[in-house]
Amino acid sequence: MDTQAHLPLNQAAADPPLVMLFRHNLWANLRLLDACAALDEEQLAATIPGTYNTIHKTLNHIVWSEEQYLSDLTGREPESRLWSAGGPVLVDVARLRAMAQQNGQGLMDVAAGAAAGEVVILEGDGLRWHTPVGLILTQAINHATEHRAQIMVILTQLGLEPPDVSGWAFSQEFVRPISIE
Repeated sequence: MDTQAHLPLNQAAADPPLVMLFRHNLWANLRLLDACAALDEEQLAATIPGTYNTIHKTLNHIVWSEEQYLSDLTGREPESRLWSAGGPVLVDVARLRAMAQQNGQGLMDVAAGAAAGEVVILEGDGLRWHTPVGLILTQAINHATEHRAQIMVILTQLGLEPPDVSGWAFSQEFVRPISIE
């Protein structure tokens, strides 16, 4: 695991709450990507009804979406596009992990500087929308959480133990028990 996602308690505890939420999101994405890195091609191609798509395509979708949210929030084009004129471009789990790390750090940076009432202008289909930054940040968290859960259901159906990406599991990396005497 990358140490940037895992800070000592005093550093992580200093995060504003919204940054902590995005730190957890990054940690959970990396934890799931690490678990999926051990899968073979057949397992990565697995899906079940009610989920977005295959494990591999859903991982790509999570990372591509976070790349797009970050681009929408910063106005900067992504360094590596996972989308071409022909549709989504699938990349391997190792590259996804590196991209997730970069996107996650960028989203934490945006979250750290987000101000109440701040909006960005989104454009598409000849229309423009003034969209609250908080709404895009909310969507980023909700979207990743939903798709991670879908992948974990597929893993369970394959007979594999999915990683624990709960807030409590995340806290165990930062909170040290204190003995009561």
